[in-house]
Amino acid sequence: MIVPEAESGRRFLGSKAEAEAAVVLFGAPMDWTVSFRPGARFGPEAIRRASVVLETYSPALDGDLADVLYADAGDVALPFGNTALALERLEAVAAGLVAAGKVPFALGGEHLVSLPLVRAVRRRYPDLAVVHIDAHADYREAYEGEALSHATVIRRIAEAVGGGRVFSFAVRSGTAEEFRAARSDLRFFPFALAEPLEAVLPELAGRPVYLTVDIDALDPAYAPGTGTPEPDGISPAELFSALRRLAAAGVRLVGADLVEVAPAYDPTERTAVLAAKIVRELLIGFWSRRRSVL
Repeated sequence: MIVPEAESGRRFLGSKAEAEAAVVLFGAPMDWTVSFRPGARFGPEAIRRASVVLETYSPALDGDLADVLYADAGDVALPFGNTALALERLEAVAAGLVAAGKVPFALGGEHLVSLPLVRAVRRRYPDLAVVHIDAHADYREAYEGEALSHATVIRRIAEAVGGGRVFSFAVRSGTAEEFRAARSDLRFFPFALAEPLEAVLPELAGRPVYLTVDIDALDPAYAPGTGTPEPDGISPAELFSALRRLAAAGVRLVGADLVEVAPAYDPTERTAVLAAKIVRELLIGFWSRRRSVL
């Protein structure tokens, strides 16, 4: 097992053997620093369960998961309530995958799980850029006295990689101080996705990029199953178009995560189905052996 802490269970649609995988999915079932509604620790299993409703073929990309060498290693076993040890374990898992020449792709879980993964990937790629798509700035210095929180994760990531290498899109919620600081420190593009992304693609093309997508970037009409829903969000069509533009531009995705799916708040399961489709489109768009279709 590449992820020795992983628990057995359901795997994502079409998952292959780990030994041959170029990309390894794993669950990061943590939600103990969330600020409103818990339950994101059940997100990885919900996404896997929902994935079976999808075809392996993407008509939009004219590509198939059969042409992607990826595996689902299961969930990393995390100590409930112990934030420091949980982050340490996630960083070790990501570092091990990177050392093995594989791309870590996490299913969250709360957004704080991105921090140890970015740290691990950056050790391999010192010039790493981070693309952050989210409803929330997540740029507080601390939340309720805690420096490690899903409300502070982008601040901690910026400290790790440099603020000028963090590109934040679609943000529509945060404190006045967060917005002032983010505008000063980051490549910060609130409220919008397509137009600012198109403008910075030349900077991202060809360089190593870590992508973090918070499901609450989408309007809660499309993705109600999340812990901190925020109205006036982007549509799935906008998000899929942006992800395909990143792939078509030749961005080197060297790590990724999809976080904050909380299935208890969506009995229809449409949030989990949407999350599973995002994972499928990323896998095909960035790692298909037939990328020429893009």
